Amino acid sequence: MQSPPQPSAATVVILATGGTIAGTAASADDHVGYTAARLGVQQLLAAVPGLAGQAIEAEQIAQVDSKDMSFDLWRQLVQRVEQHLARPEVAGVVVTHGTDTMEETAYLLQRVLAPAKPVILTGAMRPASAREADGPQNLADAVRVAREPGARGVGVVFAGTVFGALDVRKTHRQRVDGFGAGDAGPIGRLDGASLQRARDWPGGTALGTALLDRPWPRVEIVASHAGATGALVDALVAQGVDGIVAAGTGNGSLHHALEAALRTAQAAGVAIRRSSRVPDGLLLPTGHDELPASGAPTPAQARIELMLELMALRR
Repeated sequence: MQSPPQPSAATVVILATGGTIAGTAASADDHVGYTAARLGVQQLLAAVPGLAGQAIEAEQIAQVDSKDMSFDLWRQLVQRVEQHLARPEVAGVVVTHGTDTMEETAYLLQRVLAPAKPVILTGAMRPASAREADGPQNLADAVRVAREPGARGVGVVFAGTVFGALDVRKTHRQRVDGFGAGDAGPIGRLDGASLQRARDWPGGTALGTALLDRPWPRVEIVASHAGATGALVDALVAQGVDGIVAAGTGNGSLHHALEAALRTAQAAGVAIRRSSRVPDGLLLPTGHDELPASGAPTPAQARIELMLELMALRR
């Protein structure tokens, strides 16, 4: 008996979560005083005529300003992405997302799923009501990359550039090319209909979505600066914090008073990781580091990494 034909992987699923790409303002010249997450996913699609007639499915996961991203929404998003990726007819998934926490969501998706198909996050630096809104082109580019042959893993598409989820970070408050990847550089750039790839897609081992069903640990970020003290660390320990990421200066260096408090917290069982306020460059070992460094590029991503480590230890 002949097997039925298998569907080709042609469908792109768009999961919308809100953000600036779905925001509106009273004036077309207002790029700052807008309200995020006003438009639904069908309105976003209607603003990109080139997507008409393509094999696209759209789903509204949430309508939030990404500064208000929550653990529950992260869990829901991860699960929906995983479910759609398991469908043989789906080529890839696009997530529309606010820029404020995009680097965090991208990092989480990659670490938990490490997908064999592309999962592409995109958004906008200008609201949909802007005279020269950047969201429609970003969405069109994201769908294009989600169908890219050989694409895999989680990426961020912005201003014609593709970044890997483990390296991406927001680098500017207003410019439409407001994302970068530090020393790692972009995966590639879109040149018309083609993607000029510069390096490999992100890989790694999937931690699995079951991890997110465990209690989420409380991990906070504390910054080092001139005149820093250990007061915030002491207060967090008193509240029962599970972990602390220290956003240090330079190569992850810490004010001596803050470092002393962090060492005391570590001795008391609190998980500590050093990161840096400086956006680019690796944390290099000095030979006399007493607190472990994070391998994640930004303090916000280091926080996610530490949360996942702690969740993996829980049963």
